[in-house]
Amino acid sequence: MSTTTPLVLKNVRIVDPSRSIDEVGTIVVGADGRIAAAGADALNQGAPDGAEVRDCRGLTAVPGLVDARVFTGEPGAEHRETIASASRAAAAGGVTSFIVMPDTDPVIDDIALVEFVRKTARDTALVNVYPAAALTKGLDGVEMTEMGLLQEAGAVAFTNGRHGLHDTQVLRRAMTYAREFSAVVALEAKDKYLGANGVMNEGLFASWLGLSGVPKEAEIIPLERDLRIATLTRAKYHAAKISVPESAEAIRVARERGANVTCAVSINHLSLNENDIGEYRTFFKLSPPLRSEDDRMAMVEAIADGTVDIIVSSHDPQDVDTKRLPFSDAADGAIGLETMLSAALRLHHSGQVSLMRLIDAMSTRPARIFGLDAGTLKPGAPADITLIDLDEPWLVSKEAIVSRSKNTPFEDARFSGRAVSTYVRGRRVHSL
Repeated sequence: MSTTTPLVLKNVRIVDPSRSIDEVGTIVVGADGRIAAAGADALNQGAPDGAEVRDCRGLTAVPGLVDARVFTGEPGAEHRETIASASRAAAAGGVTSFIVMPDTDPVIDDIALVEFVRKTARDTALVNVYPAAALTKGLDGVEMTEMGLLQEAGAVAFTNGRHGLHDTQVLRRAMTYAREFSAVVALEAKDKYLGANGVMNEGLFASWLGLSGVPKEAEIIPLERDLRIATLTRAKYHAAKISVPESAEAIRVARERGANVTCAVSINHLSLNENDIGEYRTFFKLSPPLRSEDDRMAMVEAIADGTVDIIVSSHDPQDVDTKRLPFSDAADGAIGLETMLSAALRLHHSGQVSLMRLIDAMSTRPARIFGLDAGTLKPGAPADITLIDLDEPWLVSKEAIVSRSKNTPFEDARFSGRAVSTYVRGRRVHSL
């Protein structure tokens, strides 16, 4: 077992949703890289011998963030992002664990590739990296993968990545099979035909820009189908990204029917709306598209009341060749590991979502949904800790972005609050 210098973080505000704690106290980390104590009375037994003691007055400690939807380019498109570079971006954003999507070349749909991701992460990553495996071979939606073997190899979820799954019979078989392993099936609700040529939210603004639109129904209809199949099969279903209040309502109704379902919203859909596209700015071209301001506000409320379980960055690095194009031709996607926390803190500062609920949505609950050893500061847990200065002002500059790709919709944005230090198993992996 690797050892680290014992660590004491004193005079720190501790926000731990897993124990409903929000108090000023101390966090003690042992030489084994695990939490020894965390709370107002944590130093009653004294500091460990040889410990590094850090006075964190004015800072807030939370369980390291857990991002459940991250795309990288490795293997196959390492110029966009490697597992190592994504891990550095994650550490800079206070993210100590993330789940990497299988949309690579080749697709992560067999044991060797799951093992490749885990080994590469072990050798090169600063943070914990968990592979999600493809639900269908090649992500083509036709033939199921060997979920049991992939789960044994280390896959923590099964997904079709950026692709929808359009064959309902395949979906039913896959969910039934996944249920036998208590595995999570995470899908993006995306109709194959409705709005297939759309590039932004359908509505008046799209008409003004002369761009084809994607109606809400392109998300709502396949989501309602997925929820029905989840109810039928009793599988664990996770809606990977929803963007409109009708989808949140569908989730609520499915739960009332007894379905075991959870859902996520990207930080982009909580922070931005269709008007941000402005004069065809392709860094705002996303899937699902940015919706109306009313939709954004409704999604914020759905996070606040817990209808939507978690927030994801949906980190999707794209390079100049895929983004510096006419809006209709540009690839979807934006990076987000480094800005997810700060963008979410806007909701805290505005009083729309409590800090406890935000950390729950970005740490405790995603860890619980996907069965990860993370998301808590309870004694015995890995010392994955994010130290936040809630009021630190900063500007997102292209030059300071850690990710290999620079396609952030928050370029030149002004934020209040950021991660000032990130610890993984008690080791500092990022510090301002």
